[in-house]
Amino acid sequence: MKQEKKWQIVNQLQFSASDFSDNSQETEEKLIQLLLENRGIITKEDAQEFLHPSLDKVTPDFVGIDKKQLQKAIQRVRDAIEKNEQVVIFGDYDVDGITASAILWESFQSLGTRVMPYIPHRVGEGYGLSEKGIDNVLVQYPDTKLLVTVDNGIVANEAVAYANQKGLDVIITDHHTLGDQLPDAYAIVHTTKLCGAGVGWIFSQEFRSVTSKRIKESQNGKEMAGEPLVSLNDNIVNEHLALVALATVADLVPLTGANRTLLIHGLKELQKTTRPGLLALCSEAELAVEKIDVYAIGHIIGPRLNAMGRMESAMDSLRLLCTKDRLKAKVLADKLGSTNKERQDITKALTEHAITFFKNGKTDGKKLLFIAHESYEEGVIGLVAGKLVEQYYRPAIVLSIGEKISKASARSVAGFNIIEFIRSASTLLVNAGGHPMAAGFTIETEKILLLQEKLEQLAEKSVDGDMLTRVVKIDCALPVEGISQNMYDALQTLAPFGMGNFEPTFTSEVVVTDIKKVGQDGKHLKLVVGPVIASGDEKSPSTRLGVMFPAIAFGQGELGSKIKAGETIQIAYTIDENVWRDKKSLQLKIKDIHLH
Repeated sequence: MKQEKKWQIVNQLQFSASDFSDNSQETEEKLIQLLLENRGIITKEDAQEFLHPSLDKVTPDFVGIDKKQLQKAIQRVRDAIEKNEQVVIFGDYDVDGITASAILWESFQSLGTRVMPYIPHRVGEGYGLSEKGIDNVLVQYPDTKLLVTVDNGIVANEAVAYANQKGLDVIITDHHTLGDQLPDAYAIVHTTKLCGAGVGWIFSQEFRSVTSKRIKESQNGKEMAGEPLVSLNDNIVNEHLALVALATVADLVPLTGANRTLLIHGLKELQKTTRPGLLALCSEAELAVEKIDVYAIGHIIGPRLNAMGRMESAMDSLRLLCTKDRLKAKVLADKLGSTNKERQDITKALTEHAITFFKNGKTDGKKLLFIAHESYEEGVIGLVAGKLVEQYYRPAIVLSIGEKISKASARSVAGFNIIEFIRSASTLLVNAGGHPMAAGFTIETEKILLLQEKLEQLAEKSVDGDMLTRVVKIDCALPVEGISQNMYDALQTLAPFGMGNFEPTFTSEVVVTDIKKVGQDGKHLKLVVGPVIASGDEKSPSTRLGVMFPAIAFGQGELGSKIKAGETIQIAYTIDENVWRDKKSLQLKIKDIHLH
């Protein structure tokens, strides 16, 4: 049954059709100002920075990274260079961890470091820095002296202590939520204001800046002891911005502040990338590189890069990003594509299994969805949890049951901090980590039922019923007569859209002139809508009647039997552009419909 949605109209300012017909440019400027205010952008200075963000402002201080810890980390890597020590970048198996690993590995290597990357195996070693992972690193690289984590490590207290016992220094670079106590690491480069690749980029920029200065000082013929002169290539920095863009979108961080700045500049670099691996991946996906946008990252590139870590080993995704061999890039891109298709099939099957379990009223009254099964593969349980949230709109926890140890992934709804919630039962867990909206944990299998009982009881007290109602956030009411290509172009100055910067959304009263169900089993609605013309209106009715827009309402096919041509409805929607053979046209993407 379709769940009701709550409409939240942020600004009650009313625009009329005459506002757009009399002075459309002035009205569009007023609309953009309203949209900025809705996003907390009030002053002219803030608006200028939002619309034209400067990369120079993305500094350690700006994102809240401790400068002393950062300088300590940089000096430790420089010491490793001078002593010719083996350094290992200890990454993670998702897009954020893979790109962060590539950024630091390439940066350190280009500046004279003896460095290798290492990505743990999801099933064999679990998430983040672990004792088993450290042992495996030492098997592959026995003379390792320094571990640098990326996108993990901030809650790895026991693993860091183990590394110290093994004679390893550990530098942590991470963006996940802090635990109760920091690990005893050599240095910690941390902020929650960026994705893991963003933290890695800041580190590499500062490291490059310090090392560049010292290399320039040695250009008179005196090399620093143990450090060869290197040629610093600015193209590396640009390519790394492209990788940060991938991670910023794929890791669903808020597209505000420094994240927005990095994404805007990173997308420009991504659209002209020369990386053989990314070019091959786009070719495999039949995606034009210059067309890469937020959607392409989130739905085409990101899933392919993630697939290897979910199904096999993420090292192949890292190899794809870093290889300079075009033939090898094609082979790896084809492998990522086929693995992603396999991942899609498994995710679909397990999601159907979980939804079948929750059918027949099993979700009634429950504020938390909790399901565990032996057949659930660790690599896709986070995706299944996300699908359950999408279906039922309540926090979901999905466990892959192991013989002695089980792994879980959780996804949340807006306003409910899932990692804090999970940590409230920390006495039953082996470990836990993540973000307010997505988290994971490990538990002894024999304690699963105890955990389920405790979390379901806690959810009854801590999950506000209002959190379980989907909210459609609407900027303002708008007459559809005012929609034009010029308006659409003006709206795009606020892009890219995503978490923390929702796409401009409007509500209008419209007349339906045509309607039909489309898609498998008539799941979606395709409509043609136009303005409501009041009786006796003197504002050029013949012209206004000609304003018609195609519209698509995904997942709302059940309303097809309730709406007839000629009826008036209220819609909440965004404006989309179609380009076919160089011809542009606009359509409305309907988020929700209110019947009169």
